[in-house]
Amino acid sequence: MESKKEFFLECYKLGIIKFGRFTLKSGIESPFYVDLRPLASDPKILKKLADYLLEMLPLDNFDIICGVPYAALPMATAMSLQSYIPLIIKRKEAKSYGTKKLIEGIYEKGQNCLLVEDVITSGKSLVETIDEVENEGIKVSDIVVVLDRQQGGKEKLEAKGYKVHSLFNISEVVEILREENHIDEAEVARIQDFVNGNQVVFEEKKRLSYEQKLQAAEHSFAKKILEIAIEKRSNLIASADFISTKELLDFADMVGPHIVALKTHIDILNDFDADSTILPLKDLATKHNFLLMEDRKFADIGNTQELQFSYGTYKISNWADLVTSHVIGGSKSLDCFMSVGVVAILGMSSEGTLTDSHYREEALKIIETHPSIIGCVAQNQISDQLLLFTPGVNLAKGGDDKGQQYNSPEHVIRNYGTDFIIVGRGIYKADEPEQEALRYKNEGWQAYQDCVSK
Repeated sequence: MESKKEFFLECYKLGIIKFGRFTLKSGIESPFYVDLRPLASDPKILKKLADYLLEMLPLDNFDIICGVPYAALPMATAMSLQSYIPLIIKRKEAKSYGTKKLIEGIYEKGQNCLLVEDVITSGKSLVETIDEVENEGIKVSDIVVVLDRQQGGKEKLEAKGYKVHSLFNISEVVEILREENHIDEAEVARIQDFVNGNQVVFEEKKRLSYEQKLQAAEHSFAKKILEIAIEKRSNLIASADFISTKELLDFADMVGPHIVALKTHIDILNDFDADSTILPLKDLATKHNFLLMEDRKFADIGNTQELQFSYGTYKISNWADLVTSHVIGGSKSLDCFMSVGVVAILGMSSEGTLTDSHYREEALKIIETHPSIIGCVAQNQISDQLLLFTPGVNLAKGGDDKGQQYNSPEHVIRNYGTDFIIVGRGIYKADEPEQEALRYKNEGWQAYQDCVSK
């Protein structure tokens, strides 16, 4: 293969970099303008570019490839053809008809995706693409770009934990062009001065602290869980998926000091009894100061949900502080939950879930307006007014054989904007659940503090 310098000079002949005075999208006047779209019109160069980009990467790490629309789409396609790694396509906006998908192609939740971008400046378009891709349950760890303008975007993404591989940076190509007498020393100095003086890393919206969210909270149980978080310096919710009352109560007593809420599936108990199960469970919640969150995932018409909530064997309305519910029945179906805080299911962490972008868009209209909803289960931040609860959190990598996909506390708090991490098997299956609960509590709290201190 020819040298990188020779390859760049081939690309340069297509007019991919121009020098002069150009007003960028940000409004800044730049002495150079980069447009790599012409590369797609030369098949030989596009193929060589794909080879160079693939050569830099640990290809065994990736299950799928995605290009940032639109300039990087032909590049990602060429890389897919060369590597046999499947391609997915991200739209700039979801279709208003048909499947209304934002991500097109064949993929599975938990797969690792390589993102391809033509030019990186502030990194904003990449951050937006990562959010949309990860919202589908796809993981992103690596990004490859053809040209880094060296204006802060690469560093911003690396600070968020992503590996950014760049084929060229602007200093490198300017030096090549100077050596070939395409530009003079004065032009080189002007470009360098511009780059040094125009670091344009975009400002992401600052994360609100629990204290700030508490001031804005209106629902009593939203206030309560935030107060507990502040007092206990914890954002941990532990799942208690036990089938006997003794196991449930022993676990609640062990992890109680470290959690803000205990998430139950009360209907899986083989020996449920209101007096011997619920009364001591409520005593433990009072003793250790945590809320009881019944993960019932209601999903029916309003009348049926009211009966399920208030009657029958479990009488959830008598003891739960929080309940989970789908919103598929519409806003009115949630009116029966006025005595508790509702955590709405916007997205699920399991492989093959049907909560696609169109469903989330419609569900959000309910979630953001219903007075009983204090937050939602989702894979990305929704708004400052809603609390975000994220399941599938585990310090182990990967997932299980039933489609559950895991993320670390640090990843979901930093990249999703999670307020409360929900941990199941990572704690209740551990040899020492109390010690693991403390470990997750500390990891989650540290990740939160790192985010609000920036």
